[in-house]
Amino acid sequence: MMENGAVLPMFYLPPVEYFTVLNNNKSNVLIEKHEHFPKQTYRNRAHVYTPDGLLSLVVPVIKGSKVHTAVKDVKISYDFNWQRLHWMSLQACYRRSAYFEFYEDDFARFYEDKFDYLFDYNEQLLSMILKFLKLPAKLTYTEEYHRAYDDLADYRNSIHPKKDAAFEQKPYFQVFEERKGFLKNLSIVDLLFNQGPQAISYL
Repeated sequence: MMENGAVLPMFYLPPVEYFTVLNNNKSNVLIEKHEHFPKQTYRNRAHVYTPDGLLSLVVPVIKGSKVHTAVKDVKISYDFNWQRLHWMSLQACYRRSAYFEFYEDDFARFYEDKFDYLFDYNEQLLSMILKFLKLPAKLTYTEEYHRAYDDLADYRNSIHPKKDAAFEQKPYFQVFEERKGFLKNLSIVDLLFNQGPQAISYL
């Protein structure tokens, strides 16, 4: 289903639904840069499949003052070594997957290098993942915040951990599915590590 364009937030290792929207609107994607940072969303969390089921990987952010912070200005916190935790979790979840080793070195640097801003970190991850998917999406960025867009489909609030049930997804093989069945709308890394170059066909 092709659309006329979409406005999307910037997520951390976004879910499959995010890339389905990107694939359907690849000629016209506007990335939100100026919204106030909302909590409990995919902006700083990703869902992966562990032997025990769903796991949320959360990038901690520096607690701001009472003044709302624009998402582009949110800083990553390094009060504890979350990068090591995330990387160990990804290795534990996907070491047995067909393509993890193929992408491993490229992802590793994101868990070694330090980034000041969450938006920049997510943006570089997204750029790399789009290349792996061979998904040539044309991204532009907001210059100010608009509550609504008349000419674009607005996904800033609809792609949300609590709204996954509505998303219909083509199943693919997952490493631990014999334990918990197919888990839909996980982070794109689940699809990428399991399907590699074929991942684009599931979007």
